[in-house]
Amino acid sequence: MALLHLMHDLAKRHDTRLFAVTVNHNLREGAEAEARAVGDYCAALGVPHDILIWDDWDGKGNLQASARDARYRRMAEWAEHLGVGTIAVGHTADDQAETVLMRLGRRAGVDGLAAIPPRTVRHGIVWVRPLLSVTRADLRWYLRQNGIGWSEDPSNDDNRFVRIKARQALAALGDLGIDASGLAVVAAQMRDARSALDWQTFLAARELAHVNAGAVVLQERRLRIQPEEIQRRLLVRALGWVSGNDYPPRRTAVATLMAALRAGQAATVDGCHALRVDEDIWVFREHEAVRHLRSCPGVPWDGRWRVMPIQGHERPAKDLHIAALGHEGIAQCAEWRAAGLPFPVALSTPAVWRDDTLVAAPLVGAAQNWHAALQAGEETFFAGLLSH
Repeated sequence: MALLHLMHDLAKRHDTRLFAVTVNHNLREGAEAEARAVGDYCAALGVPHDILIWDDWDGKGNLQASARDARYRRMAEWAEHLGVGTIAVGHTADDQAETVLMRLGRRAGVDGLAAIPPRTVRHGIVWVRPLLSVTRADLRWYLRQNGIGWSEDPSNDDNRFVRIKARQALAALGDLGIDASGLAVVAAQMRDARSALDWQTFLAARELAHVNAGAVVLQERRLRIQPEEIQRRLLVRALGWVSGNDYPPRRTAVATLMAALRAGQAATVDGCHALRVDEDIWVFREHEAVRHLRSCPGVPWDGRWRVMPIQGHERPAKDLHIAALGHEGIAQCAEWRAAGLPFPVALSTPAVWRDDTLVAAPLVGAAQNWHAALQAGEETFFAGLLSH
């Protein structure tokens, strides 16, 4: 409610149209009434308001994490429908401090302790958090001063959740001088450190990395002389860019990958394969991760490739589909070696099929008037190193 009131004042001063949205997770009694109450308050302010419903949880995994991911996804879809490019969310200094404590419990490094960023891009939407330096107590005072009511979420007292345990621990740490504002400063300092590391990683990537057939190729010798943290960050970025995963692999998994590569061995992490070929390290999609994927021509395959006939040629027949080249395709494509791709890399490239017959393999020299293009090209790999 405080964020809504503050954003309404800001929008009026800058003559900007404001929209509001509430996500009802259907997880507790009273949530629907609270969402309607927000809608009534928005109506009084003249702010259009929508209520989004999330009822997809299957009872498995981390409830709060599942609810958070669904909330962001639903709000992004809502914003795209309205043509809204930026969403403000109400994380506070207390949320920041709790996140730092939770990350400490997971032995996080610089990235983890940077905690909640003031600005991110997710699902194509810019998310801003204007209240990160403000405590919940400050916001309650503001609401009381302005005669605005609010509702307390009863789950805020449910210590089954790790965040609530962190909240209770934070209250007990006050005598040591550890409070929300202090931990928020730590998070800000970690963000500064992360930015410096990101910049150095970006410079290293420009010097030693390039993209080939959707794989990230790293010059092994130049990579090896980089500080270990820069090596790690480059590999993490390569894995994320190739796999499309929203979250990076665990630090232990990356450490195992780095050890394997140093020993000249291949390794698989997060649906990606990494191996050394001559003087290069290739990070590419694992064939097993895409072996069963199918799409129609022109429809994204593996979330990153679009395969279409070259412009000017006839529209594809309806009986064609896009799938990985695989062993069956390699057997029907005698010229695949001419493309210069390592065999495991070629296996996971997209190809055009008619039933079990290979029609075209654009990335291994058998284009047959077909074209395969990444939806997000090489520059997005480099840009992602600086996008925090």
